[in-house]
Amino acid sequence: MNAGRSRNPRSRRSGVVAAVAGAVVLTTLTAPPAQAAPTGLVVSNVVVNNGKPIVVGTKEEKEPPVTFQVSLPPGLSTSKPSAYTAKPFLYRGAKLPKVPDNDSLRVGMYTCYPVSDRKERCEGTLFIDPPYDLASNGDATTWKVGLTLRLWKPDGRLKAEEYKKAPGSVQLKRWAKATVDASPEPVKKGKKLTVTGKLTRADWVKHTYTGVAGSAKLQFRKKGSSAYTTLKTVKSNSAGALKTTVTASVDGYWRWTYHGSSTTGPATSTADFVDVR
Repeated sequence: MNAGRSRNPRSRRSGVVAAVAGAVVLTTLTAPPAQAAPTGLVVSNVVVNNGKPIVVGTKEEKEPPVTFQVSLPPGLSTSKPSAYTAKPFLYRGAKLPKVPDNDSLRVGMYTCYPVSDRKERCEGTLFIDPPYDLASNGDATTWKVGLTLRLWKPDGRLKAEEYKKAPGSVQLKRWAKATVDASPEPVKKGKKLTVTGKLTRADWVKHTYTGVAGSAKLQFRKKGSSAYTTLKTVKSNSAGALKTTVTASVDGYWRWTYHGSSTTGPATSTADFVDVR
């Protein structure tokens, strides 16, 4: 049943919604139920994290927003929210699990606001705890979306239950970091300046950040300017180390920018100022 209780069922209600992460807008569910107990509930217009990918670190809890709509079948009314629940969840693999298991992502709170007698607009935040929910770096992949739909009897017993596949998919990514160091400081005009750095990303097995091979852009911003210019692209080694040399000409700020990949989020280092004399 609903975990929360509405103060005014005609204005809003609260409940527990399963975790749905990633950039996706889902249309009305049309797939056949996994169990032959149709509820008649229809979920549509699901928007997760404002349409952006969910990028997760090693320890920081993530609470991306989610919104969706629930349409009720004849006989149900938004004035009696305890009679039904609709809970999205994420799963991996080709088959929809009969019951969301430990490999599914399904946590978070939501509040539903009735817009008519048989329709609600729901919004809330999802919850992902990396050490608990993510046990493999392989979790940085495309997840599919499922839905748990339930009808409840007045005495609190289950009346009907079904699991449906939702169209669309969700991408989960590993958080990345970048560092920079330009030396020597200060440097004489016309001399060589060595710019180093490191790219790392979240390791959900070791619960720390480890090096990642990838391409990063070396960018420079002249003192007094607000815009960065990309000077070159450099590939990091397997440990994530970056290194290149440039000719010093004017005072300014140096940084590395990494645009990420299908499994890793983007990263930009803080700027390192170099005084050219």
